[in-house]
Amino acid sequence: MKLHELRDNPGAVKSKKRVGRGPGSGKGKTAGRGIKGQKSRSGVALNGYEGGQMPLYMRLPKRGFNKPNRKKFAVVNLGLIQKFVDEKKLDAKKEITEDVLVESGLVRRKLDGVRILAKGEISAKLKLNVTGASKSAVEAVEKAGGTLTVAAAAAE
Repeated sequence: MKLHELRDNPGAVKSKKRVGRGPGSGKGKTAGRGIKGQKSRSGVALNGYEGGQMPLYMRLPKRGFNKPNRKKFAVVNLGLIQKFVDEKKLDAKKEITEDVLVESGLVRRKLDGVRILAKGEISAKLKLNVTGASKSAVEAVEKAGGTLTVAAAAAE
């Protein structure tokens, strides 16, 4: 095989349909757009329009609800707190508040408060004071000999 013998597979390259190039082409004059009307003009995009039939986006049911005043909590797992205590980034002897968690870098921002979840093991005796906590997280901290205080909507 030589360079001048290289060819693409037959049918792999299809030439572009050139519309509006005279009556002999079969796509002359109106270029297959019909006569007059909005769709025969250029620069028209009727997205979602189905010729007067009820469009798909209106036929589908509406679902769900977004609460406009919902609270977003920064979530922290017990395993992470234990890891930070082990790395001496958190002092287990002092009370751990939300501000302390932010300073240590465990939480980036408080948002509407910090919520503690029970994923991971905790062995340090901690005194935690946060906005929210799961029941299992409270039990796990108390089992380790510490206390977990949940501030009653202090973030409002």
